[in-house]
Amino acid sequence: MAQNILTETIDQLYTLLGDEINSLTVERVSIGIFYTGVKLSNGEGGLCFTPIKSIPEAVCCPSSARVMPASGKLAGRNISYFLENLFAESPMKKALGIAVVNALSSTYWHLEPPKDYTINIGGDPLDDVCFPDDANVAVIGALVPYIKRLKKRGKPFSILELDARTLKPDEIKYHVPPEKTDEVIASADYLISTGTTLINNTLDDILAKTKKDCKVFVVGPTATMLPDAFFRRNVTALGGTAVTKPDALLDILAEAGSGYHFYGKSAEKVVIKKN
Repeated sequence: MAQNILTETIDQLYTLLGDEINSLTVERVSIGIFYTGVKLSNGEGGLCFTPIKSIPEAVCCPSSARVMPASGKLAGRNISYFLENLFAESPMKKALGIAVVNALSSTYWHLEPPKDYTINIGGDPLDDVCFPDDANVAVIGALVPYIKRLKKRGKPFSILELDARTLKPDEIKYHVPPEKTDEVIASADYLISTGTTLINNTLDDILAKTKKDCKVFVVGPTATMLPDAFFRRNVTALGGTAVTKPDALLDILAEAGSGYHFYGKSAEKVVIKKN
């Protein structure tokens, strides 16, 4: 298998955690409408976006069962099961595997605080960023807070989003048709990408097409993992989510909760950037 961000991160986790990783199991799983979460047997939690739109089979029970065939039998399984299934075709299995990777990353950070990068609780990776007037800025995904900020900036920018229906009427003029995606990415001075590109296997390809001096930010709960593989691919910073109270968070997800319901209560936003 060709190395990509996820395979490199998993290899690194096995190296850093050593024998401990082999004894870990997934104690709880909650697959909500917006996010999928896990709690490991060591008490650590991890989140990932739930890729509902990537599952056309989710229209009837018999076909949906093929997407997550082990439902009802996930709790108690060794983490190796989830990491192996991360590379399955099912987006749901991939999301669950990424949530486990994020929980394992949290496990390492509590054992060994990072030295080459910082993890700051609260804030956003673009809080201190001031876009020059002539900068080409592109957003991958319907990332509402960043789109709002860029509209207030009053300068042209680009939105790369497969489902234009998620955009407001005044945002359509910024939407880029799929055939121009590569051109926009290659010319971007600032690129803000949703972490869900990890789920649909497009992030590595996106990063390979950016300019060397492009400032790249990957944001969202999905991208809350060891950052080394991202940094090697020119990512400037990650904006993720740290799970502080796994059980409370999973309860909220099971009741169709979103970030509005758990930030500041059972999870906190984090910024991961190079020193």
